[in-house]
Amino acid sequence: PVDPMSETHHTVTVLIALLLVSSGVAMATKWLRVPYTLLLVLVGLFISPMHFLPTVHISPDLILLVFLPALLFEAAWNLRLDHLRQNLVPILTLAIAGVVLSVGVVGGIIHLAVGLPLSTSMLFGAVISATDPVSVLAIFKKLNLPTRLSTIVEGESLFNDGTAVVVFRIILGVVIGVVPDSTLALTLGSLREFVVVVFGGVVVGAVVGIVASTLTSRFEDYLLEITLTTIAAYGSFVAAEQLHVSPVIAVLIAGLVIGNHGRRTGMSATTQVAVNAFWEYAAFVVNSLVFLLIGMEVQLGALVGDIEAIIWAIVAMLAGRTVAVYGLAPVLGIMRQAVPFRWQHVLAWGGLRGSLSIALVLSIPSSVPGRPLLVSMVFGAVLFSLLVQGLTMSRLLRVLGFSQAESRVVEY
Repeated sequence: PVDPMSETHHTVTVLIALLLVSSGVAMATKWLRVPYTLLLVLVGLFISPMHFLPTVHISPDLILLVFLPALLFEAAWNLRLDHLRQNLVPILTLAIAGVVLSVGVVGGIIHLAVGLPLSTSMLFGAVISATDPVSVLAIFKKLNLPTRLSTIVEGESLFNDGTAVVVFRIILGVVIGVVPDSTLALTLGSLREFVVVVFGGVVVGAVVGIVASTLTSRFEDYLLEITLTTIAAYGSFVAAEQLHVSPVIAVLIAGLVIGNHGRRTGMSATTQVAVNAFWEYAAFVVNSLVFLLIGMEVQLGALVGDIEAIIWAIVAMLAGRTVAVYGLAPVLGIMRQAVPFRWQHVLAWGGLRGSLSIALVLSIPSSVPGRPLLVSMVFGAVLFSLLVQGLTMSRLLRVLGFSQAESRVVEY
């Protein structure tokens, strides 16, 4: 029998070791001109083969249930509703039409270049097409972007998860034979499922947010109110999963409601400072663990054998994002929601992938043909996205004229 105390001791040891390394990396960034989260990935890559830390692996549940709600809620809590409302058209256009368009482009390229079945190629497209909120927010939060551009980047990265997960589940049903292959295209049934899942998530998140906001207005106790926001973040996620609607959307809406309504009507200035500090710390810890674990999970030696497929995966990922951003830009112009041309470069190159893609590919059943290759392709593409795209974002912004002194309201 397994000793529960031994398991608990191992878990605590792993957590302390990860936090210790993360703290050391945070200190090192004071002297190194490398973003904290990206340096964590590099450190993870370096120490993984040395077995310096206890063995730990990323599981889909760890990312989706433990890490993601905290990151989503913290981002939504700080996202101003008036900014979101003013930019809702470009955000939803990129988050819905952009993801679907990217899935088609990526799937087509992988099918032709790598030779995987079309349904499996489209499954890879669904896994890799959504920009990851954990990665995007961690990088862009430190950059001095104009307010509108920052809102579009953050809003899209938050909302396109719902699209990607729904499309992923539909295509996975095709791959494992639950859904006939003829329904791979976005049929009426798939569209109905998408609408139900997304709007169901909106309803769940709104209800949780309103209830939490009402409760916080009845008390003046910052510890209790921090606890209520924590319950709202994780409770909305779990409730949405139980109701088979989008947990990602539910957490986002709950965070938006509490951050824009509950904070204003039911929290004192002292409580707001305390809640802000708590969620800022929670985001710091979660980001630290996620990026360090990604670096430790990637086995560079194991990727060498699939290098050709990984290169095509990177090409397809970039092509899909390019088509989605530049292809939909004229549509936004027609709707009088034009995005400046130099901003489109930021949106295209700044579409980072990370923990969400890893969680989705690891959740694919082992019975799916070609799963090991899909895992290698996703890990290779994510590594490229974090290290190459992430490390070059600051330089791209300088080239495009986004200076450190530039006001965040420029070009609003």
